Amino acid sequence: MLNWDDPLAAPAQPEPVISSPAPKTAPVIAGSAPSTNSNDKRSAKSATSKPLDIPRPALNPVVAKPINPEDKRVVNGMADINQLAPFKYPWAWEYFLNANKNHWTPLDVNMTQDIQDYNHKLTLEERHVYDNVLSYLTTSDILAMRNIGLAVMEKMTAPELQIYQARQVYEEAMHTWTYQHCIETLGLDQGEIYNRYRVVPEIHHKINLCNSRLESVLRADIDLTNRDELENFVMAYTFFAGVFEGTWFYNGFTPIFALQRRGLMKGTAEQFQYIMRDEVLHASFGIRVCNQIIQEEKLKLDPKAIQHMWEEAEAAEIAYANFLLPDPILGYNAEDHIGQFRFVANRRAKKLNHVEPFPGAENTLPWLDEQANLKKEKNFFETRVTEYQTGGALNWD
Repeated sequence: MLNWDDPLAAPAQPEPVISSPAPKTAPVIAGSAPSTNSNDKRSAKSATSKPLDIPRPALNPVVAKPINPEDKRVVNGMADINQLAPFKYPWAWEYFLNANKNHWTPLDVNMTQDIQDYNHKLTLEERHVYDNVLSYLTTSDILAMRNIGLAVMEKMTAPELQIYQARQVYEEAMHTWTYQHCIETLGLDQGEIYNRYRVVPEIHHKINLCNSRLESVLRADIDLTNRDELENFVMAYTFFAGVFEGTWFYNGFTPIFALQRRGLMKGTAEQFQYIMRDEVLHASFGIRVCNQIIQEEKLKLDPKAIQHMWEEAEAAEIAYANFLLPDPILGYNAEDHIGQFRFVANRRAKKLNHVEPFPGAENTLPWLDEQANLKKEKNFFETRVTEYQTGGALNWD
């Protein structure tokens, strides 16, 4: 039986039932009525007594009008936040439904070969890449979880938006579990890996940029009816959807996919493929929400501030790439990493209706989109098949 006070406790063993002899009853003497005790009398009295006269609450007539979906807004809405339908943003509900088709956990993936690869096949340069990718991502997904759960979701005034973002918070937590699973499986020093973002300047700088954007909107008293506050909120959300999740995460997984192409660290890479699919939805959803707010609130973002955001992100990525890849590994180098950042940044900017921040940027890793997709063909003895039901190739646009 479940212990409601401690659900994780082992179920208590039932005590053996010991039968006891039936109580003796006094013999009934002919012509006499059966004896009754005082408890019996009270029970009989209570059974015939009238119910207590408890005053009932007065029910006021309903004065609220039915929900009109046109009253909904992404922020500053006037509709009831507790009523899901009718939808104004059916596309947000579709994101939620699709996300739930994509359920997986890191325990679904076999990491046995990764242990062999890490200890006996990776070069020192490749271990450096692997360790620092994990160091960056472990902190990044916790930051993404805090951003959506604490800074963004509470500002939404349409429940269909909040429901998808609640799923997103869960997924960010699961991604963090994935990195922790890789660290534990390979026997890496947790304290050393997790603390790198605090002591490696190139990793710290990227995280610090994210924190500065997050802290500016992580206030309970923020007033989004104020145009300056609203613009700052949209800029912060644009950064997280377009730069952080849409571009930095994409580049963050790429070095591991480069190892996977050569048959190395395939368990880690498969988990990153699952994460990549989640992040596609996260970035796409965030970009669509930002565009919706701009349309509804007739907001115009400062083009100079937008260009500065992209250039600041590029500078941080250049420093990170040069730290991650001071020397190239087979099939991958810092120049390719930086070029891919610029190419993907232009794609995200286009979806955000921004001017292309890096004109002429070329696709330096043409194999990446295909590599990032899950393959249907899997060796039964190598890994458990955990295929996404939504299927098909990733559409990054």
